[in-house]
Order: sequence, then structure tokens, then C-alpha cells
Amino acid sequence: MMRGDPKVYEVLRELSISFEYYEHPPVPTVKEAAIYWKDIVATHCKNLFFRNHKGNRHYLVIFEYSHNILINDLEQRLKQGKLTFASDKRLIKYLGLQPGSVSPFGLINDTANHVHLFLDENLQKSEKISFHPNLNTASIVISYKDFVRFLDWTGNPYEFVKTYD
Repeated sequence: MMRGDPKVYEVLRELSISFEYYEHPPVPTVKEAAIYWKDIVATHCKNLFFRNHKGNRHYLVIFEYSHNILINDLEQRLKQGKLTFASDKRLIKYLGLQPGSVSPFGLINDTANHVHLFLDENLQKSEKISFHPNLNTASIVISYKDFVRFLDWTGNPYEFVKTYD
């Protein structure tokens, strides 16, 4: 039996998205996960969940794990004031995820399409991309093209942003 949220696998089947599956010990940070990614050929991502200062908007920021993103740049672009990490309670409410398991597959649980995504523009150069299946004891790899199909299926708004090495 594959680890992770069964809804992830149902949606991937529904969309005819093939994937590679890898199990590993719990890895709540990308630093810990990188140890288990060494033999997996894919772009591995860091996924951060933010809220604006009013707490009425939420953002999932996805970028290649070895890159950095400037939060000040995002704040300027959004004009929402200061961004902070969203609480565990908000992560559960909007994405149905536990801390340490943040993944774009959590958008399956965001039926109101509340969460806006910001994606590292460099991800567009990836052939394959990997994420947790909403649980940090496994990783799945899908093609970048299929990842975009998944995002389009969710209906959540997304845009590409520049990151820095």
C-alpha cells in the first residue's frame, strides 16, 4: 500500500498522470529529505505556506529546494503587507495538511480555491518534479507537464516568480 493521502492517488489516476513512488523515513525539512532524494532524478521542491498580515489571504510558494526566494519581493508584488508563515491550524484548514508535509497536492482539499500559488520560474525547465503525497514519509515524481495539468485541474490561481540561487 502506498503511503500518503489516498485522494492524491485517486486524482492522479483520474487525470491519467503516471508517477514514480518512493518511500523514506519521515522528513519534515528539505535538508533531511535531500539525503533520500540523491538517487531520484527529478527537481525537488521546497513548499512554504504563508498568510498576509490580515490573515485573509494564503499563499503556497514552491521553488527548487537549493534556491532562495526573497519574501520582501513577494510582499512588494502582492501589496498585502507583511507575509508570515501560516499557522498549523491554517495549514490544516486550507490545505488539509500537517506541518512537515506541505505539498501542492494539498490543493485537493482547497475546494474554494482560496490558496494562491507562486512557482519558481525555473521549475518550467524541469522534466520531472517531486513532492510528498501529503505525507512526509514518501515522495512521488511526475512530469512537469503533468504537474501543470494537475494545477489547472485544481482551479487555484498560480503565477511564476523569480528566485535567487
